Amino acid sequence: MSFIKLLIFIIFIFIVNCSGNKVSNYHGSKALDAKFDQIKINKTNKNDLLKIFGQPSTKSDFNKNKWFYLERIKTNQSLFKLGKQKIKKNNILIVEFDKKGILKEKKLLNLDDMKDVKFIKNTTEKEFSKNNIMYDVFSTLREKINAPLRRKN
Repeated sequence: MSFIKLLIFIIFIFIVNCSGNKVSNYHGSKALDAKFDQIKINKTNKNDLLKIFGQPSTKSDFNKNKWFYLERIKTNQSLFKLGKQKIKKNNILIVEFDKKGILKEKKLLNLDDMKDVKFIKNTTEKEFSKNNIMYDVFSTLREKINAPLRRKN
């Protein structure tokens, strides 16, 4: 009887500790879409952008006047999916400045702009066969090249 009480107590503690709230993981800058309207083309400069968003997530290697801000929120789906996370929000803000540091272009990409890459499942077949004369010639050449040097006494 005490085993059943212990088992019920453990199950009770387990159920009480389970939270109904979903856990969200934030990565990058927060609320990019809300702050997007605060920046104006030909008016906002680099310093204003740093005050609004902070340091960029990354800067372009090819164009130092192009900055990228990232925002990603991942949420646990359910208890039955064993911790698998779903992307709830994925925003990328791309801003580009002119030589004077004034904003000349801004673009906000969201989750709908992500594209799934579909891979082709077909394989490429080889066009040569081992019964070919050229294959025989090259295989004998390969064997001679790879053969160890023989010493003549």
